[in-house]
Amino acid sequence: MSRHVQRLRDHDVNPCVAETDASRKCMDDNNYDKNMCTDFFLKYKSCRKFWHDIKMQRRRNGVKPEMPLAEERKKMLESIGKPY
Repeated sequence: MSRHVQRLRDHDVNPCVAETDASRKCMDDNNYDKNMCTDFFLKYKSCRKFWHDIKMQRRRNGVKPEMPLAEERKKMLESIGKPY
């Protein structure tokens, strides 16, 4: 696996690994008919938007690291409920 792929599969780097996997599995299961996987795509898009907004807010506030680590993200989601 290339470094780039390993980085994208790292839960500390990519907060939406599960949504990515779910949408890919849907595409595989439905012979790449995008219309069958709309819900999965929307959930992925919502996940990316949510974490992008968190990252931008932390950047504006000078918080490092800009993207919370996987364990911190899990606690954040538990405290506010599933936002997406």
